[in-house]
Amino acid sequence: QVQLVESGGGEVQSGESLRLSCVVSGDTVSSACMAWFRQAPGQEREGVAGIADDGTTTYAEAVKGRFTVGRDNAENTLALLMNNLKPEDTAMYFCAAELGAGPSLSRDDFGWWGQGTQVTVSS
Repeated sequence: QVQLVESGGGEVQSGESLRLSCVVSGDTVSSACMAWFRQAPGQEREGVAGIADDGTTTYAEAVKGRFTVGRDNAENTLALLMNNLKPEDTAMYFCAAELGAGPSLSRDDFGWWGQGTQVTVSS
């Protein structure tokens, strides 16, 4: 069984930065495709940044150049560095994982999910 626990969310001003972390338990982490998703109130959950088991990454257009995803298989962690945050980045952010190569930003490709961490950006 795989469990994911996110941390690092908070409330910041527009233009500031946050770093989210996701600790993953389970012996399949190194071979998992992983990603960050976000969901704002009343909106669909959308993929933000994904990383394959070989380190290949993909990003949503809205965050390219501002967000960076990384993984440390030795420490079983996934991170998301978010720079130049905007009010429209406000959402609950979720960590997701699934066995397979990836990268992917499709919700249907992931079977393991964390509980989420809230990010609020004020103008």
